[in-house]
Amino acid sequence: MKAVILAAGKGERLKEITGEIPKPMIPFNGKPILEHNILLCKKYGVDEIYINTHHLSDLIKNYFKDGSDFGVKIYYSFEDELLGTSGAVKNFSNLYPEFGGENFFVIYGDNISNCNLTELKNKYDLSNNPAGVIAFHHREDVAQSGVAEFGENNRILKFIEKPGTEYKNSNWVNAGVYYLNKNILNILPTGFSDFGKDIFPRLLVENPPLYGVFIKEDLIAIDTPELYKKNIKN
Repeated sequence: MKAVILAAGKGERLKEITGEIPKPMIPFNGKPILEHNILLCKKYGVDEIYINTHHLSDLIKNYFKDGSDFGVKIYYSFEDELLGTSGAVKNFSNLYPEFGGENFFVIYGDNISNCNLTELKNKYDLSNNPAGVIAFHHREDVAQSGVAEFGENNRILKFIEKPGTEYKNSNWVNAGVYYLNKNILNILPTGFSDFGKDIFPRLLVENPPLYGVFIKEDLIAIDTPELYKKNIKN
């Protein structure tokens, strides 16, 4: 199985830390955050991993190399200009034609999660070949997050990015873990695009549909200095 781990973000809100280290390489429990995500993939049988890079790219590549020390095969891309979450995935399909041969996971490489990847794949297999399955976790404050609303069988009806403090319809937030139909590559544009802002809203008005799973596992995000201090530093 294949997975894209997104690791190219600059982490500008953590610039006091990320000036010298890429955000996905911040240590957590003795390992870089990105290593936790690679080991998560390995745990669930994902043995081909595609990692996009940008800021301080060599620190990532020199640490993980070809992946053999971690029991996986790693392929890299370097982005001169950031391509966005879905643009990065499209770029891999352009660089590595074999990438598009099967369904794949997408994991945001600057979060830490014990998400059960098999649960996403099982939901996909039971949902008549959808466009994809997205993992969601519960969060009280959704103002600055990607939040979804659901219909029957957890079909996603709305996907709202950063809805603001007045929004009260859902507390289920994008956990940054997807299992996607390989055919989604056909609608991803070359260049910059973002799953939450560009691709998922488009898919909600087309077929096949998108579904969600609600994960019980903890998710640790470090998007802000406050979250860094809460989840990492202390």
